[in-house]
Amino acid sequence: MISRYTRPEMARLWTDEHRLGIWLEVEIAVCEALAKRGVIPAEAAREMRAKARVDARRVAEIELEVKHDVIAFVTAAAESIGPAGRYLHLGMTSSDVIDTAFAVQLTHSAHLLLRGLDGLLAAVRKLAETYRDARMIGRTHGVHAEPITFGLKAASWYAEVCRGFERIETACREIATGKLSGAVGTYAHLSPEVEAEVLPRLGLAPETVATQIVPRDRHAAFFSALAIVAASLERIALELRHLQRTEVLEAEEPFTRGQKGSSAMPHKRNPWMAENLCGLARLMRGYAGSALENVALWHERDISHSSVERVIAPDACTVLDFMIARLTGILDRLVVYPERMAENAAWSGELVFSESVLLALVEGGVAREEGYRWVQRCAFAARDEGGSFRELVGLDPDIRKVLDEKHLTAVFDPKRALAHTGAIIDRALAIRPRLPEAPPLLDS
Repeated sequence: MISRYTRPEMARLWTDEHRLGIWLEVEIAVCEALAKRGVIPAEAAREMRAKARVDARRVAEIELEVKHDVIAFVTAAAESIGPAGRYLHLGMTSSDVIDTAFAVQLTHSAHLLLRGLDGLLAAVRKLAETYRDARMIGRTHGVHAEPITFGLKAASWYAEVCRGFERIETACREIATGKLSGAVGTYAHLSPEVEAEVLPRLGLAPETVATQIVPRDRHAAFFSALAIVAASLERIALELRHLQRTEVLEAEEPFTRGQKGSSAMPHKRNPWMAENLCGLARLMRGYAGSALENVALWHERDISHSSVERVIAPDACTVLDFMIARLTGILDRLVVYPERMAENAAWSGELVFSESVLLALVEGGVAREEGYRWVQRCAFAARDEGGSFRELVGLDPDIRKVLDEKHLTAVFDPKRALAHTGAIIDRALAIRPRLPEAPPLLDS
C-alpha cells in the first residue's frame, strides 16, 4: 500500500532502508553495551558507531547467495566497518534484531496514526459544535424513528474515534516490547543486563518470557486494534454514503471544480471516497485475522509468521493512515444541508411522537400492550390514509379517556424530544485525548 496516496512519514517507516537502519542501531547498541562490560574492545564499539553503514542493495545482493536476510545484513554492515565488524551480532539470534526492530517500527507507526486521529477528532468536533442544533430525523432499520440533531450524530462519531485513539495507545504500549535473549530466550550468550540497557534506548521494554521471538499475541492485539479503528471509520463513511443518497441528500462529500462523477452520466455526484473507505476496512479485518493466525507457532518458534508480517505490517499501518487522512479531508469539507434535514424530518410529521403518546398513556394507568394497540392504530391510519396523527390521537375515544388536551399539547411538544441532546454532545466533547510523547529514533 506504499503508494502516492500514502503520507511520506508513514511510507518511510516501512522502506527497506529504514528497517535496515533500525537493525543496525540495535546491533551497534548491543555492541556498545558489551564494550561497557569489557566483553569487546571499547575502540571496536566506537569504530562501529563511526563507520557502520548498510546499503539495501548490497544486502539484497548478498542475500541472493546466502538465502538469509539477517546474515546478509550482518555481512554487509561488517564490510563497512572493517576488522571491528567481527563483533557484530555477538551472542545474538536473528529474531533479537528482527523482533526488536519490528517493535520500533510498529510503535513509531502507532504514533503517526495517533497524530492522524488527533486531526480527525478536530474535524469531527467542529461538525458536532457547528450543527449541535441542526434537527434531523433519527433512523433505525433505515426507517424514521425519533428526532435527533446532526451535532448529536457527529458527537457519536467523536466519542467512537476517542475510543479508537485509546485502543491504539494501549496497543502501542503492549507492542513496545523487544528481546535480546538469544536463540530460545535463555540469555545463554547475552546477559539480561545488556537487554535492560539497550531496549529503553529504543523506547522498548524487555519481553517478560521470550522464546526465540516476542510472543505474537502482542502483535495480534495491535493489528486487531487497528482493524477496530478502521471499522469505526467505516461506520462514519457508511453513514455519509446513506446521507448522500438522492432521496435523502442531507450531506455529501466535497465535489471539486472539474471533478466528474460518472463516465456515462454527467449529473452524478457519487460518494466514491466514502465507498473507498468501506472497502479498505475489509482489508484491515483481514490483516487482523492473519495476525491472530500468527499467535500459535511450533515450540519456541517457527517461521510461518514472518511472511505474513512482511505483508500485513506495512499494509495495515499505511492503509489505516490513509483512511484517517481521507476521512479527515471529507469531514473538513463536508457539505451539509440543514434545510433538507428539517424537510426530511417533517416528512413523518407527528408520527415521531408515538412513543411519547404511549408513555403518557402508561403513566395514566393504561396497560402497556393495550395502549400500544391504541397508538398503533392511529399511527397506521395516519400513515396509510394521509391523516394527521395528532388529530387522530385527539379524536380516539380510548386515548381521550386518559389524555386531555393539556396532556396532548405536552406530549407533542418538539422541544421535549431534543431536551438532552446538548448535554450529550457536551459530555462527548469533554473527552480530550492527548498525544503521547513521540518515541525515540522517530527520525532515524
